[in-house]
Amino acid sequence: MISYNPKDWFSVIFRFHRADTFRQLWPLLLAIAFYSGLVAVIEVEWLKLSQNSIWKNITLMHNLLGFAISMLLVFRTNTAYDRWWEGRKLWGSLTNNARNLAIKLDAFLPPDDEVNRNFFRKAIPLYAAILRDHLRSEKTRLALDSIDHPELNIDHSQHQPNQVATLIMKRANDLYRQNKISGEQLLFLNNELLSFTDICGACERIKNTPIPYSYSVFIKKFVFVYVTTLPIGYVFSLNYLVIPVVTFIAYVLISLELIAEEIEDPFGGDPNDVPTDKITDNIKKHVTEILTR
Repeated sequence: MISYNPKDWFSVIFRFHRADTFRQLWPLLLAIAFYSGLVAVIEVEWLKLSQNSIWKNITLMHNLLGFAISMLLVFRTNTAYDRWWEGRKLWGSLTNNARNLAIKLDAFLPPDDEVNRNFFRKAIPLYAAILRDHLRSEKTRLALDSIDHPELNIDHSQHQPNQVATLIMKRANDLYRQNKISGEQLLFLNNELLSFTDICGACERIKNTPIPYSYSVFIKKFVFVYVTTLPIGYVFSLNYLVIPVVTFIAYVLISLELIAEEIEDPFGGDPNDVPTDKITDNIKKHVTEILTR
């Protein structure tokens, strides 16, 4: 049975995590609050518009467009989350395949074959780390790890994940030529060896196929017009309460778009992205444990 702890709710609501959109949006929210107050002052104090003013009818536009903007934001968020979840599944597959490859190699290689065990103990985690940095468009941070194994030196001017995958495949074929594994065992390793490149290609597809720019810009303009026209009509019924109401509505709508922007590229280093650093560390830990005798 799941226990309910009210403190968990309050800690989430009143503690602003660095991934919380409020920390990024508070200057914009202050500007919207100031704008809403200025509209209220102009209509109530300066122009002294009556309840029969034609400007009151602008709320009809918000009633008609409210459903449209909610559907657009839901579709936008779902599309971005699908990309995030697919990226997480791909890295989950990479974890499983790295473990499976290490388990099979541990079973096939003699316990005293420290040379080949050391190679795969470094090469398999190296692939995960280089793929992580490749997707972030960063230079690999594992250069020091490959110094003590000359065969794992990587040319940064070429496709780095392909280089590591090639080295792993070549070493597996060398084991077959040296009669350290049989042809059946080599075929048994083939699925995991090929899966690394398949996972890399799928991640690159997500990385290199962003949400169409015109679609994203349209939503931003739609939200901007919707929010900036809210105080014009609702000031007649809410008076100065329009300031916190419009600010909160703006926070909700803009946050949804901001969250979608953050998770549509799931391979960065932001708190909302796929935890590739942690996954890479786990792969290194588990592969080392499996192949160490």
